[in-house]
Amino acid sequence: MDEQQPKDRVARIQDEWRRERPELDVTPQGVIGRLHRLADRLGEELRLVYGRYGLSEGEFDVLCALRRAGEPYERAPGELAAHTMVTTGAMTKRIDRLEKAGLVTRRRSADDQRGRIVALTAPGQDLIDRAFAEHMHNERRLVDLLSADEASSLETLLTTWLSHLEPPRIRS
Repeated sequence: MDEQQPKDRVARIQDEWRRERPELDVTPQGVIGRLHRLADRLGEELRLVYGRYGLSEGEFDVLCALRRAGEPYERAPGELAAHTMVTTGAMTKRIDRLEKAGLVTRRRSADDQRGRIVALTAPGQDLIDRAFAEHMHNERRLVDLLSADEASSLETLLTTWLSHLEPPRIRS
């Protein structure tokens, strides 16, 4: 870290650990701790937009997964869970709230009478189209805090790191 720049919270925590446990290498905390803090701050900034549309982060995620499906903007609940990385139980609660708000509908699957299909309603599509456009403007604002080169380098680094932690996706 630049000696001229004041130390951030993570650097101060590292200094304290170096004092208390000098035998431990706390340098990874500089990356991981800052990523945690950045994720928290970014989450706060993103949730401001979702809230303007009366949505939680999870509800926004479900509506986006349905919209990305393309016409007729529908998916089975299990497929939605896979596209949003939440449990089916959590997905059911999100769908219940969205259905009550008139943003999605549920119906029996034509292929499997035990299965259900969740679909965007016209008001749901209108809402997510507006919310997603504002979300993208917000993300642009946040990424533009970096130079284009910094953003590109960071994306490359994060993609590489994530590829080491996430298993490759198997196509079915």
